[in-house]
Amino acid sequence: MEKAHAVTFESANIPAKQTKIRRTWREYKKSKYLLLMLLPVLVWYAIFCYGPMYGILIAFKDYSPVLGTWDSPWNHFAYFDYLFNQSPEFPRILRNTVIISGLNILFGFPAPIILALLLNELRISLFKKIAQSISYLPHFFSWVVLSGIVFLMLSPSTGPVNYVLGWFGIDPIYFLGDTRYFRFSLVVTNIWKEVGWGTIVYLAALSSIDQTLYEAARMDGANRWKQTWHVTLPSMLPIISIMFILSLGGILNAGFDQIYNLYSPAVFEVGDVIDTYVYRQGIVNFQMGLTTAVGLFKNVVGITLVLGTNYIVKKMGQEGVL
Repeated sequence: MEKAHAVTFESANIPAKQTKIRRTWREYKKSKYLLLMLLPVLVWYAIFCYGPMYGILIAFKDYSPVLGTWDSPWNHFAYFDYLFNQSPEFPRILRNTVIISGLNILFGFPAPIILALLLNELRISLFKKIAQSISYLPHFFSWVVLSGIVFLMLSPSTGPVNYVLGWFGIDPIYFLGDTRYFRFSLVVTNIWKEVGWGTIVYLAALSSIDQTLYEAARMDGANRWKQTWHVTLPSMLPIISIMFILSLGGILNAGFDQIYNLYSPAVFEVGDVIDTYVYRQGIVNFQMGLTTAVGLFKNVVGITLVLGTNYIVKKMGQEGVL
C-alpha cells in the first residue's frame, strides 16, 4: 500500500513537460519504421533544398568564382540599392510581373473551380471522363510544344482565330506582337493549359461532400443553383482558401516558360518579367549576385504574402496552410 502510494506521489511530481516528452518519444519509437522510410526524403531535402540556401550569401557579396562564396568581399547591399534606386528596368519589370500574375489569379484562379462545378453536374459518365481527359491534356505538354500551337492558332495571316474574326469584319490582330493584346493572350493560354489540371483537387473536394446535405436542400425546395450556392461552395471553401493562399504566394512568379517562348522584342515593354530578367542577367550576363538578390526579394515577398493571407483567412474562420 505504501509502495503504491509512493509511486503515485512521484508520478504527481513529474513535470507536465517531461511527461509530454516521454509520451512523444514513445510515439516515435512506435513509428520507427515509418520514420526510417521518411529518412531518404529528409536527406534529399537537406541536400538539394536547404544545402543550396548557403548561396544566398552571394546577394550580399561581390561574388568572385576564384575567391568563392565565403571569401568574396561584402558589398553592403549594393545589389538591392541598384534594383530599387538605380535600375532603369526593374520598376517596369516588377510592374509587368504583378500585373500578369494578378490577371492570372483574377481570371485563372476561379476557372478550375467553375469547370469542376460544371463537370460535377454531368450525369453521363463516359462524356464526363472524355471531357476531363481533354481538359487535362495540355498540362502534360511543355510550353516549347504549346508555343508552336499558340503561334499557329493566333497567326494574323493563317491562324484560325483571326480567320473567324474576319467573318465579323474584324481586321487581323497580332495577339503576340501587339502590346495591347499580349497580356490578354498570356492569361487565356495559361488558363487553357492549366484549367483541367487544376480541377483535380476541386473534384476531390466535391466527391467528399455529404450527399445528405443535398437531400435536405431538395426537401427545402432548393433548385440546382441554390444547392450549388448554399451547399457545394460552402463545402469547398476550405480547399478554395488554401489554394488561394498558395497562389497568392506566387504573385511574383509570372511563368518564365510561357513568357520566354511567346514574347518577342516588340512586346518587351509589357511582357518582360522578373523571371526573364533573371535569365538575361544571370545566365547571359553572368551577374550571379544581382540575380540572387532578385530571387531573395521574390521569396521574401512570397512568404510574407502567404503568412499574411493565411492570418487573414484564419481570422475569417477558414482553414489556412499553417
